[in-house]
Amino acid sequence: MTSERAPLEVAALRAMLLAPAGPLARLDVVDATPSTNADVVAALRADPAGWPHGSVLVAEHQTAGRGRAGRGWSTPPRAALTCTFVARPRSAPATFGWLPLLAGLGAVRALRATAGVPAVLKWPNDVLVDLGPGAPDLPGWGTARKVAGILAEAVDADGPAVAVGIGVNVDQRADELPVPTATSLALAGAHDVDRTTVLVALVSALDDVSRRWAQAEGDAVGSGLADDVAAVCATLGREVDVELPDGSTLTGTARGLADDGALEVEVDGTVRTVHAGDVRHVRSAPPQARDEPLRDKQVPGA
Repeated sequence: MTSERAPLEVAALRAMLLAPAGPLARLDVVDATPSTNADVVAALRADPAGWPHGSVLVAEHQTAGRGRAGRGWSTPPRAALTCTFVARPRSAPATFGWLPLLAGLGAVRALRATAGVPAVLKWPNDVLVDLGPGAPDLPGWGTARKVAGILAEAVDADGPAVAVGIGVNVDQRADELPVPTATSLALAGAHDVDRTTVLVALVSALDDVSRRWAQAEGDAVGSGLADDVAAVCATLGREVDVELPDGSTLTGTARGLADDGALEVEVDGTVRTVHAGDVRHVRSAPPQARDEPLRDKQVPGA
């Protein structure tokens, strides 16, 4: 129930995260809204100057959140971290395909650092946690479950802008989850993790990734960020089914990431490049990241 869950520590967040002490230009916290992404997209169009790079909108309760393809995503009040970041990339629009992947990298690092869970990325915009051998083996998921999702929407707001929405299930109980393929940090074994702590870590991790990407002028490969994403991406090396936007399905092995962040899938000896689609991991083995530790001593950039 709402009364059992603590509100965000707004004063502390502002003190830590707003410039000059922190990286954010603006931090708005609202009690409830249907969708933080929809609000930020509308705000960018109505008042572009009021929402510079590094602005964030956070909701205590998001009542009608949206995922990819317009899918609904709902949570109880104060049970999840629901927020949207404003990015104003200076690189070419062709590089924007990296944004959900880079946001996913930041989310993975933040959740490992704060919750100690084995978070990994599923291309292009889901964060998974393996619940271990005691969890039911679900087709296409194994014992992995979705703990966070990302939705990036480009906006023309006196120049290119992208609203990057991130939702993290923090302390929902099993009976509060909308689908059996979802989980929360609490159900994944995290103890004493609150939304304020997760948000601080998320902002720090995203700021680090954003700075590196900007310094490289959107070159994810040259900056090393592409390798960092690949290191935490559980999709790579897997046999996958990819449901494409036209309704067809591509079945093959995920071999790597293209220079623009697209997924490279080998089908009968030929590599196909996928820019958009829903990925299903065919093999049920739990995802394992290859290089990065499960719990960092410090979030990069913190």
